[in-house]
Amino acid sequence: MASLSASNHVARVLSVANHVTDVDASSRIANSWRRCLISHKLDPARQGPPQTLTEAEIRHVAEPMAETIRLLTPELDDLARVLRDAGYCVNLADVNATMLFSRLPGEADAKMFMDWKIYTGSNFAETFEGTNGLGTALAEQKPILVHRDEHFRAQWHMFSCAVAPLFDHAGRLAGAVNITSCREDLERTAHQLALAVTMEATRRMEGAIFRGHFRNAWIATVPGDGGSGLLAYDDDRRIVGACRSARALLGLTDGLIASGIDLSRYIKLDHHGADERVELRRADGSPLGHGHVTPPLRAKLPARPRELPADRFDALQRLAGRDPGLVRSVKRLRSIGDHNLPVLLCGETGVGKDVFARAIHAASNRARNNYVALNCAAMPESLIDAELFGYEAGAFTGARRDGSKGLIVQADGGTLFLDEIGDMPIGLQTRLLRVLENREVWPLGALKPVPVDIRLISATHRDLGRMAELGAFRADLYFRLRGMEVHLPPLRERADRDDVIRQIAREEALNCRLSDEAWTQLAAYPYPGNMRQLRHVLRLAGCTAENGVITDADLDLPPFGGRTAEPDLAAAERATILEALRQHGGRVTEAARALRLSRATLYRKIKQLKIEAAQ
Repeated sequence: MASLSASNHVARVLSVANHVTDVDASSRIANSWRRCLISHKLDPARQGPPQTLTEAEIRHVAEPMAETIRLLTPELDDLARVLRDAGYCVNLADVNATMLFSRLPGEADAKMFMDWKIYTGSNFAETFEGTNGLGTALAEQKPILVHRDEHFRAQWHMFSCAVAPLFDHAGRLAGAVNITSCREDLERTAHQLALAVTMEATRRMEGAIFRGHFRNAWIATVPGDGGSGLLAYDDDRRIVGACRSARALLGLTDGLIASGIDLSRYIKLDHHGADERVELRRADGSPLGHGHVTPPLRAKLPARPRELPADRFDALQRLAGRDPGLVRSVKRLRSIGDHNLPVLLCGETGVGKDVFARAIHAASNRARNNYVALNCAAMPESLIDAELFGYEAGAFTGARRDGSKGLIVQADGGTLFLDEIGDMPIGLQTRLLRVLENREVWPLGALKPVPVDIRLISATHRDLGRMAELGAFRADLYFRLRGMEVHLPPLRERADRDDVIRQIAREEALNCRLSDEAWTQLAAYPYPGNMRQLRHVLRLAGCTAENGVITDADLDLPPFGGRTAEPDLAAAERATILEALRQHGGRVTEAARALRLSRATLYRKIKQLKIEAAQ
């Protein structure tokens, strides 16, 4: 029956080329089918997964969009929360239709998307996959709903995709926001409503991109039938930018903007002020209506109180799990609330300090502003100064023509995360201390300071207190950083280590289960690379597992001879089994249940490891 249905669909697609079909020959779907047949030379009967990038390729492709993804993540997460219960996944793709950000729905629906590789790294360009929401929306640069059998390839008929293209601050195509459902019980009208929600969310995202790019300019809102447009201008009232909608409404071109055209041609503005009402007119002088003006983000206005979501500490609590020390730390973080107290995160490499810092930022009233991170160990000493404090145009040979704001200024109003702070050169420690004391930054070559409002989170695997005693780290800066110190324990010392391993296995190897032998190895291993190592091990195991079962042969766990580990894995495994037998009075059945092993497997291991007198 499935093959007959696929054959019928192929016949319908092929009939479109000859305009002999029950499909509206002038519709966007029919036009796309013809493109796929004639221009792209695609076969609607072809089966197989989409092209999927490797992790290294994903990082390379995502790098140019890193700032865009950072700006849009809160809005994408909100969209995913709204649509999650309806079974929709949410994706952000680049202009080539490669998914670079994904949020899957609940576990029941998520399996379908994982099985069909609809996730980060997959490419759905129309030239490869034929008519589909993501590829066709990007090809036509228009929102579209592609419902079930409107897809070019028969294998995608279980999906419905609603997609809106995304445009950057200059009106250029920047990517697309895609939502996809695999539920058969949703009619086309339900997906049309979801498309409207996605289009509205995409307009907000475009506003976030525009305001982020022109954060030091004045912004005028230009009303229009399809939603408000945004116009940016400087203190001299010269237009410096316009979004796609504003360009269309006002008749602006790149040439006019580059010429520094005066704002008065379009807007009647008596004086600058927050949320100021303005009169707008088109290039030909005809009236357009009224808009309003908001000041640059650098202008310090009284903060507007806002309600914080009740679940803002959920991410921190999930990271803490059931480890008593981390639970206490999260409780203390909740108690200090939004007080601007610096936090110092201490722990071995790979324990997740950056993830924890992001969760602290997300739980604060700064969550809607920038989270900016710098790894002090990864940055050459000669570059940290310029990266952190910024510089004016011409400050040194090779400086960018328009200068650089620096990471501290970029984090204004938000959070600055300095990873491996113990590796910061002493000279820069002095400058950082001055910033924390005076709340202002002196960029290189600047004639005056720039005021900043940041929350600082630092992290290190070193003993900063000891370094301060030895003079290797400034003691006054150490105590400035240590408003509250949080110790992140290594994975091997976490009280809830088994829970953590199970959770990461669910995340990194979604469609797999662990064999008894694999679980024994995972539970016994000391993880010198901590969370990072565990994720990589399980991600690889999920790729190599046969028939959805991860065995001990799939686990890349090299011998580790660190001071906290047993000499080898066999010794660690033996110690774990002995402890389980001791706790259960030598009763093999109960020890096997505690270790999540079958009784036969445990007896075999007892014999292999020469454990005596098991009852």
